Amino acid sequence: MKHRYRTRTGAAALAVLAVLAGGCTGATGGVRGTPGAAGLRDPYFPKLGNGGYDVRHYALSLAYDPDTGRLDGTAEITARATQDLSAFNLDLSGLTVGSARVDGVPAAHNRAGDELTLRPREEIREGAEFRATVTYAGVPEPVTDADGSEEGWLRDADGGGVVAVGEPAGSATWFPGNHHPSDKAAYDVALTVPAGTDAFSNGVRTERRTGADGRVTTVWHTPEPMASYLATVMIGRYETGTATALGTVPVLTAAEPEVAAESAALRAEVPALLARQVRRFGPYPFSAAGAVVTEDGTLGYALETQTRPVFPASSFDRTTLVHELAHQWFGNSVTPATWRDLWLNEGFATYAEWLYAEEYEGVPARTAFERAFAEEANWAFPPAAPPAAGNLFDPPVYQRGAMVLHKLRETVGDEVFDGILRGWPEERRHANASTADFTAYAEEAAGKDLDGLWDVWLYGKGKPDAP
Repeated sequence: MKHRYRTRTGAAALAVLAVLAGGCTGATGGVRGTPGAAGLRDPYFPKLGNGGYDVRHYALSLAYDPDTGRLDGTAEITARATQDLSAFNLDLSGLTVGSARVDGVPAAHNRAGDELTLRPREEIREGAEFRATVTYAGVPEPVTDADGSEEGWLRDADGGGVVAVGEPAGSATWFPGNHHPSDKAAYDVALTVPAGTDAFSNGVRTERRTGADGRVTTVWHTPEPMASYLATVMIGRYETGTATALGTVPVLTAAEPEVAAESAALRAEVPALLARQVRRFGPYPFSAAGAVVTEDGTLGYALETQTRPVFPASSFDRTTLVHELAHQWFGNSVTPATWRDLWLNEGFATYAEWLYAEEYEGVPARTAFERAFAEEANWAFPPAAPPAAGNLFDPPVYQRGAMVLHKLRETVGDEVFDGILRGWPEERRHANASTADFTAYAEEAAGKDLDGLWDVWLYGKGKPDAP
């Protein structure tokens, strides 16, 4: 996650969406379904995501002009209807929609803020698979989060390079979709850029071709389910390195030329660090791995973008690399059901730092726990209940989240705790999970009620008398 310490819903929403859909331009036929909800009622982002369908696959074709900053995109979204649909929404910030089709037939479309409503000519029956295709263009603009950080389509100071990141909602600045972490999908991303410019995304590169105009297209394939906030694009000039991890997993690392030499040695450690984490967390959940290092200034934090975490040079150290690689299990494979469950990402990734220091640097996890306990900032709120969206990336989510796990370890013993570390990501592999899911799993693994632990360390508002 962001590694730093720095609504319309329900019946009312459906009524509004029905009005919007009715005002779309284009031919429509008689329908009996209802519009999908314009938002999934997330505790912190109630309008994020959309109801009525489940995305299976995104095929994104993106052409970028570094001179003008213009992005031309086509998004082909394959989904399954979870209700009879007369209309459905996609999240899209800015950019201009050129056309929309559903199963190859022109569909009416309407924009209202960050909501793009599509109304197909024929209703989509519950359980049916359908394909929505949207063409769009414009100069993507970043968004500023409640905590003051920027995300989305981030251009470097010269305007030529781009780092696109999306936690929690910035991916909507560069492609339309169901941008809530509960709707994960496979991805194929084709990036077209001028010759001499590199372009990376998640997963494995499956194709590289040069067009008649001299531009180069690379295609990246992510077969495993991915939440849209973990999708990424990096465009610019990079020096790359390749290796193999765990016998079969291709590793691609990249760094901008200005920071390539200083980051080379640590980038080369990715396979070894993954092997160490496999011993603690179980099988690696993805078909590719890597890391990308950029100059400072474009991106203000490290992020665990799936299979290829990205780091500003000043954040690229071993501790942060351990943290972001651990997220491949905790956050990327096991993804939070809502943003309130974010501590499941950050608490585990922070505890991975403590485990690494314990095993390879001789610093007991208990020492890290006591240091975190002494920091008053970690007691601002319970890790399972950040008070607002602007607090999602505050210290309690990270440090107190890790404290919860250490108290669990002390309560159930190392043997049971080690089983939880491996069993939890196996139980929820490539799925979503809530805090309640985890506490129930831990209690079943421990064979006893742990309410006292959760009440004090996970939900308690005050600082205990002693660690």
